[in-house]
Amino acid sequence: MALTRENRDAIIQKYQAHETDRGSSKVQVAILTARINDLTDHFRSHKKDHHSRRGLLKMVGKRRRLLDYLRRNDLDGYRALIADLGLRH
Repeated sequence: MALTRENRDAIIQKYQAHETDRGSSKVQVAILTARINDLTDHFRSHKKDHHSRRGLLKMVGKRRRLLDYLRRNDLDGYRALIADLGLRH
């Protein structure tokens, strides 16, 4: 399932800090997580799609950097976000 505009807007509404917030760290991490999950499902049926796999690895790295930033600056928000997104089993 691709990330549609409605799904993206729902994610933004759930994680935004205020009404006009569309690009905070929490929102970016949530959107990247949704895209990563979609691509992970894609690779289950397209095992040899190495070009898209590179994009996936770049997204994972970007999410990692954003989470590191969030952990440094807002530890409680970081913990709530990873618990809500189901990261760090």
